[in-house]
Amino acid sequence: MAVLLDGRAISAEIKTEIAIQVRVIVDAGAAPPSLAVILVGENPASHLYVKTKRKACEQVGIRSTLLHVPATVTEQELLDQISVRNEDPSVDGILVQLPLPLHVSRQKVFSAILPEKDIDGFHPENVGYSSMGLGGFKPCTPRGIMELLLRNGIKVAGRDAVVVGRSHIVGRPTAWLLTAADATVTACHSRTAALEAHVRRAEVLVVAAGRPRLIPGEWIRDGAVVVDVGQNRLPDGRLVGDVCFQEAEPRASCITPVPGGVGPMTVAMLLKNTLEAALRRFPA
Repeated sequence: MAVLLDGRAISAEIKTEIAIQVRVIVDAGAAPPSLAVILVGENPASHLYVKTKRKACEQVGIRSTLLHVPATVTEQELLDQISVRNEDPSVDGILVQLPLPLHVSRQKVFSAILPEKDIDGFHPENVGYSSMGLGGFKPCTPRGIMELLLRNGIKVAGRDAVVVGRSHIVGRPTAWLLTAADATVTACHSRTAALEAHVRRAEVLVVAAGRPRLIPGEWIRDGAVVVDVGQNRLPDGRLVGDVCFQEAEPRASCITPVPGGVGPMTVAMLLKNTLEAALRRFPA
């Protein structure tokens, strides 16, 4: 039976560490780290995610503010609001909750946020630095995946890793980070021929395709490490991943649960990125 990679437990450890660092900043007489959140429209999932993120900020002492604008906001109006926060020295990090309305360019929004305040790691400059292993803010979910592996003592160097999914938010940056950690990485996607064959040889498997139960348990290599990023709501209300968990668990050596695996780590890395943005206020 596989060991569960408990994202809730690890994220709690990280939050404790962050809270201590925030207290040091405040005790030194400086303002606490500050995160500006922009929420567009009335998507229930977005509201829930923002509520979760702001609650996590409160738990560790990070100050968060919320601007909620209607889905009818124009692209320029949204860019103007980002500009205001770019110019505000009291704001360390800016987060624009996805998804955005179709009339708003996601790439324009990502590019409008100053790289030093881009705690989501989506600005082209941060993407470039991250892909080259030169620093910059890393996207929260990929960074959370790597931290989850690290804190569970799972080494990826020299191992065959397969990433299913090629989004700019999860799949591609995860492949970069695994490569930087000396794994041999294969990136798969919807056009990949013989997906089963690639998955079957994976010693480390990360699935971020957004398709419920895409990967059957019988495809999992014995002893593989399985990281399931998927969070899919079934018609009956159940939340399931991209991997058939019950079938995969007996074959894997380690596996993330859904929920409770990658999700909490994503929030923890958002806090960590915000803290690191705030630390730039202080001279080395």
